[in-house]
Amino acid sequence: MTRPFRQVDVFSSAPLGGNPVAVVHDAEGLGTEEMQAFAGWTNLSETTFLLEPTQPGADYRLRIFTPTEELPFAGHPTLGSAHAWLEAGGVPGSSGTLVQECGTGLVTLRREPRLAFAAPPLVRSGPPTAEERAAVLTALALDEDDVLAVEWCDNGPGWIGVLLPSADAVLAVTADHGSFGDLDIGLVGRHTDARAEEVGALVEVRALFRAHGVVEDPVTGSLNASLAQWLTADGTLPASYVAAQGTLLGRSGRVHVEREEDTVWVGGETRTVVVGEVALGA
Repeated sequence: MTRPFRQVDVFSSAPLGGNPVAVVHDAEGLGTEEMQAFAGWTNLSETTFLLEPTQPGADYRLRIFTPTEELPFAGHPTLGSAHAWLEAGGVPGSSGTLVQECGTGLVTLRREPRLAFAAPPLVRSGPPTAEERAAVLTALALDEDDVLAVEWCDNGPGWIGVLLPSADAVLAVTADHGSFGDLDIGLVGRHTDARAEEVGALVEVRALFRAHGVVEDPVTGSLNASLAQWLTADGTLPASYVAAQGTLLGRSGRVHVEREEDTVWVGGETRTVVVGEVALGA
């Protein structure tokens, strides 16, 4: 049968400047194997499936797949799928917010001034073991003196964050992806004041991994959320800032972060690029 389909660009105001997510509407009746096969076929970093909610208070349910596995939560699929659901006529229970049900639980989104999600709680935080830290440095081909801090900041996908001395240091990393194992590594470093004004972003972020079939993600909401939870809590970064991501991939990702008390909001621009139908299921 055919099902409505959208492909949405997330986290950039420039055409084709962000991270695309494939969104299948009306996905009831599809099995996990069918969803995973389609996600592998799209070969995007994530493909999502919109379903009827099962939890009270949720506006819709979302399943999120990389080309090789299902994720309990991911950021740019959350924003892109919310955009697609609203554009297709979805009516949230509350006019200013909507609630997504996914593997990590209920995620609240607000609609103004741009779509933004409330970062879910970290499932793992704190410093890594000595062995984990050594594995991260090996994977990044860095020495101890090259990093300021390494911290678990996992909100579902498995992120471990690495704070580098500068944005230039982030962009200069040449990772040894063959040494990553199961690691998903997020890099962050601060721009100089002059460069931050020029590019419209305080920090540069990169998301590096091996296990998902893509070695670097263009723009990553979940990583930016967890980095913000870590680095705004200890005062390393201010409560409100913009992160650039995707620079080395030719993208112009901009992630808007705002901390309000204990809640970190992560938002960005969303734009539908493809609308059509897909033949999936019986």
